[in-house]
Amino acid sequence: MFQKHPFKYPALWLMTGWMLIAAIIYLSLANISSLPLHVDHGDKYGHVLAYAAVMFWFMQIYEDTRSRLIVATGLLAMGIALEFAQSWTGYRTFERADMIADGIGIVIGWFVSPPRTQNLLERVEKVV
Repeated sequence: MFQKHPFKYPALWLMTGWMLIAAIIYLSLANISSLPLHVDHGDKYGHVLAYAAVMFWFMQIYEDTRSRLIVATGLLAMGIALEFAQSWTGYRTFERADMIADGIGIVIGWFVSPPRTQNLLERVEKVV
C-alpha cells in the first residue's frame, strides 16, 4: 500500500515520525498556559511549523504520490479533529484559522521535501 524509501533504520524513522504526531496531539490538548507571544497570531506560526515539520519528515519516508496524499490527508484530518477536541476540553478553543494554518504547514512540508530537496534521513544513514 505505502511505498517507502529503502532505509537501513526504517523503524527508527517511522517511530520518530509517530512521536512527532504524538507531540502535536499532546500540545494541542494539554491544559498548559499559553506562552506569551509577542507576534500577532503567533500561535498560527506554531501550527504551520509543526505540520510542516511532520509532513516533511514523512515525505522523506514515503516516496510515491499516493502514499504522500494519504499522509497529507491524514494530517489534515488530525488537525481538524484536534480543533473539535479542543472545543470539548473546556480549557482550549476551536479556531478555524488553526485548521488553515495546519493546511498551510502541510503544503509547505510537501514542497520542501524530496525530490526537491535532499533526503536528510538518507544523509544521516550514510554518516552513521
